[in-house]
Amino acid sequence: MNQILRYLAAPLLGAALLAACARQEPSPSPTAATTVATQDASAPNFPEGFETATKASYTTGTVTLGSGAWTLTDALLGNTAADAHTGSQSARVRNSGLLSMNFDLGGGAGVVTVAHARYGTDATSTWELWASGNGGSSYAKVGSTVVSSSATLGTASFSVNVAGPVRLQVRKTDGSTNRLSIDNITVASYGTTGGGTTPPPSASGKKFLFDASHAETAGNADWVLDVDGGAVPRFPTPAASGITASTPETYWTAGLSSWGVALVKLGNSVENLPTGTAITYGNAANPQDLANYSVFVVDEPNTLFSAAEKTAILTFVKNGGGLFMISDHDVSDRNNDGQDSPAIWNDLMTNNSVQANPFGYSIALTNISETSSNVLASSTNVILHGARGNVSQLKFSNGATITKTSGSQAVPLVWQGSSAQGNSNIMCASSTFGTGRVFVITDSSPADDGTGSPGNTVYPGWTEIASHAPLHLNASLWLAKQQ
Repeated sequence: MNQILRYLAAPLLGAALLAACARQEPSPSPTAATTVATQDASAPNFPEGFETATKASYTTGTVTLGSGAWTLTDALLGNTAADAHTGSQSARVRNSGLLSMNFDLGGGAGVVTVAHARYGTDATSTWELWASGNGGSSYAKVGSTVVSSSATLGTASFSVNVAGPVRLQVRKTDGSTNRLSIDNITVASYGTTGGGTTPPPSASGKKFLFDASHAETAGNADWVLDVDGGAVPRFPTPAASGITASTPETYWTAGLSSWGVALVKLGNSVENLPTGTAITYGNAANPQDLANYSVFVVDEPNTLFSAAEKTAILTFVKNGGGLFMISDHDVSDRNNDGQDSPAIWNDLMTNNSVQANPFGYSIALTNISETSSNVLASSTNVILHGARGNVSQLKFSNGATITKTSGSQAVPLVWQGSSAQGNSNIMCASSTFGTGRVFVITDSSPADDGTGSPGNTVYPGWTEIASHAPLHLNASLWLAKQQ
């Protein structure tokens, strides 16, 4: 996994930025924010995935994309195997090409992320992000020059932090014929706490991060909070600030939107970890470093975690974080890379540099379908009998099972219906590691709310059994140490 690159700019694109950076034009003069600002909502119609237009030549031209009109100079929209992209295509830039917004973001811009890669077998390219606060009359460079040396998409992150109207421009700077792929530009609005962006969580609220960086949307899967235009944004849209007690889960569009909306209603905040963003712990340069969250939710990963990612996840839990693990059944490889979620989770637990078998269980390579009422008899277990209700049943529609290591700290919670309440045939369980907590369930169906992205066939597991929502929400609150 490519490490995310973070490039810091001054809070305002003003004289300080000009003094610090070479090769700049006169600075724009955006309106300064007068109160403490947040960057918790995606700008309207972002992320931009370059999916809704066609442009087959490098000749300068304007295209209408999902976010608005862009002028592409020495750039086209490419969909070949050499074009690195997450949807069907991405922008391909050569020479000293530009990708220029022809519209302003009225809500300003906070953190901006850009997915990037070199084109095919071309050599390394360099590029920069520039911003204008005066309608494109002049621009200022944001952060540092980015080097694109991999043919696989990575993510560069920039702190623009402009409260007033702003537009962006991507500039290829090396001037060579080497080509550059650009995709999935996300923009977090930069508003004040009273300006319509997502408010911070309540005093007792926690931050939940839902992984989308390990092919959780591969095949027919849709295991994220929200998908917009084929891309998974960091901040679901519309903004979470619009959620009230009566907001339906269809406010967001993905298989886990019910879960996310429910957590926001409880005073928490939720984000996706988009494709190309690194899983890190203790990396202050990564705005989505696990240290910034209370709970990390990973629903059916379909690519292996790197050695560094495994260290990050396990250290996060060991130091007090919560990990919500969801697996699917054996032989459930959705992206045909030779790995499915049971194997990926077992690899995390057995092949890492932190501790072997850290949670005291493994995922058995099984495939079961049944509704079980074989629930642990414990009136004090807050996952089974917590603030969000009681759990009396669990339905699997092709799921795996869990095997507890004898004598380990793992606590089985639900077993297959005909099984003894022992160390095998477990359908969900909790555990601890260091000062952190872990919950595992081995079917993705119970969390599926049945309202996924267009073209995906999903099922209403969230509401199919009355216990499913309480189980996931109670476990979420327990992991966040809210109960």
